[in-house]
Amino acid sequence: MKLLKLQLYTKVLIGLLVGVLFGVLANQWGFSAFVFSYIKPIGSAFIKLISMVVVPLVFVSLLVGTASLNDIRKLGRIGAKTVAYYLCTTIIAISIGLFLANTLKPGEGLSQEKRTQLRESVSEKEGAQIETALKKPTVTDILLNIIPTNPVKAFVEGKMLQIIFLALMAGICLSLIPTERSRPVINFFEGINELIIKMVHIIMKLAPYGVFALISGVVADFGLGILLVLLKYSLVVIAGLILQVTIVYSSAIKIFSKQKIGTFFRGIRPAQLIAFSSASSSATLPVTMECTEKLGVPGQIASFALPLGATINMDGTALYQGVSAVFIAQFYGMGLTVPQQLTIVLTAVLASIGTAGTPMAGVITLAIVLKSIGVPLEGIALIMGVERILDMCRTVVNVTGDASCAVVVASSEGELQKPSR
Repeated sequence: MKLLKLQLYTKVLIGLLVGVLFGVLANQWGFSAFVFSYIKPIGSAFIKLISMVVVPLVFVSLLVGTASLNDIRKLGRIGAKTVAYYLCTTIIAISIGLFLANTLKPGEGLSQEKRTQLRESVSEKEGAQIETALKKPTVTDILLNIIPTNPVKAFVEGKMLQIIFLALMAGICLSLIPTERSRPVINFFEGINELIIKMVHIIMKLAPYGVFALISGVVADFGLGILLVLLKYSLVVIAGLILQVTIVYSSAIKIFSKQKIGTFFRGIRPAQLIAFSSASSSATLPVTMECTEKLGVPGQIASFALPLGATINMDGTALYQGVSAVFIAQFYGMGLTVPQQLTIVLTAVLASIGTAGTPMAGVITLAIVLKSIGVPLEGIALIMGVERILDMCRTVVNVTGDASCAVVVASSEGELQKPSR
């Protein structure tokens, strides 16, 4: 069954466009409060409905997929390829961001008036958000936190890496148990998986209304004044994101898979729309999984690569961090040395592991990056005016990267099937 038929996809796109127009009118004509009070909650409810099924979907689908492999070596091979792909594309994304920021210099050339306007835009609330991002986890902490000491707590708090670890352990153990004993358990979870997929199908019928409410709320709250001040910075980030999608992912699909580039991008359009509207890789995960399976990726590979990608693959966020770090340094008149820029690459990669695939997660990792190179953390508040719209854009890149990895890994295993119509 197709998750989004052409008619529903068209409705989602119309909802997105109408939402943008409605938000602009609300912002210009002064009825933003109405949008926040009565329209935006509809979008929040839609995201809550999708988020409701993410954790059980990830656990059940990954457990069933792992138990069905019957080959631990194959699981290790798929895992190694997936992690290697994510690390490589993340490093490339940061490098693109640093190259563009150093070449186009978005933080230089600002008039004193614009600098003053940016500083005045800093609010106490944004300062508090920055303070929450000061904890820098060590590599040891990151690795140890993957192992859940309390599985129930991991499910309640939605700690995706811990849930993935638990699902893998359970799936591997089921594959080692005699078939006559493991089969009833696998059948039970397969039934649960079918139930969750059916829930996703029903929830996605609300997508046009949810997308309309989400985007209209964002645009109604989005002032045009600060955008003009940060226009060059925003354009540099967006240009880098476009390069990542059109060059890096397209090249990966063309070189490492048998799938046509056009087929791939047509197949993931529904996921990209939801990603743009929600600014959350995790909330988009059920749609991304359905889209990749429609592209011919076996469920056992999609159920491993995509949840892992929603947790550790933040190509768009990494690129944004590279541009933002250089922009803030330029704003304060600080030159970044080559070692400092290499530190940005290393820190951004490590910080992205385990970062929640939720709105504003990029701000937390950016604070870690800035602290590692000695750039004032207060500079984050300078770009908060356009944070939300850039968050939406980079989430599209994150989700596209996840999907491209699933296609490439499936193709490398010789299991990429013919896309369904």
